[in-house]
Amino acid sequence: MKIADVRANAFAMPLTSPAFPPGPYRFVNREFLIVTYRTDPEALRAVVPEPLQITEPIVKYEFIRMPDSTGFGDYTESGQVIPVSFEGRAGGYVHSMYLNDEGPIAGGRELWGFPKKLAAPRLTVEVDTLLGTLDYGPVRVATATMGYKHRALDLDAVRAGLMAPNYLLKIIPHVDGSARICELVQYFLQDINLKGAWTGPAALQLAHHALAPVAQLPVLEVLSGTHILTDMTLGLGSVIHDYLA
Repeated sequence: MKIADVRANAFAMPLTSPAFPPGPYRFVNREFLIVTYRTDPEALRAVVPEPLQITEPIVKYEFIRMPDSTGFGDYTESGQVIPVSFEGRAGGYVHSMYLNDEGPIAGGRELWGFPKKLAAPRLTVEVDTLLGTLDYGPVRVATATMGYKHRALDLDAVRAGLMAPNYLLKIIPHVDGSARICELVQYFLQDINLKGAWTGPAALQLAHHALAPVAQLPVLEVLSGTHILTDMTLGLGSVIHDYLA
């Protein structure tokens, strides 16, 4: 293979069989269970990187079912998003993500900087309850429950929340182990077709685990539960701060 061929074909690793295809990445019938809770403000300050600013001691714990994802297939993920502001604009900092599909783990980390790790999340309907669980190996580290579709939400308000900016800390190491890329990335959800949104009574339990430390942001009070069904496109990101510059 010639040098020019490498340059022309290099998109993702491995060169001759990339772990994920080029975008755009469209998600059909993407389903969210989001439990919003109050946590320890000192714990938040320890994990949110400047120049992002914490607005309230709030965390959104998410379970997401993605049965139809362009290039990535059918998978589920779970993790924590922290409401923040950047230069006065409200958005969400993606703090942790756990999922069960190698393609979006590789693509999410390499393209955007999503903090993705391999685990076993599930989102199901159990009779009258929407149930989200996250297992890391044999250990249950998160359990969320919500009454199924108790009350419809204002779709315009939910859509506005989905359209807010999202922030990631992208870290790619050099061959010597030092950081070669260390950037704050901003991305948006695009072409949103919101099919429904509901709320109901919700509960969340987090367990301590050395390699899935979701409980480092403890649940002090559950504030709300939200269930969303939508189609959307995951937009590519832009760098808004370079920590190595």
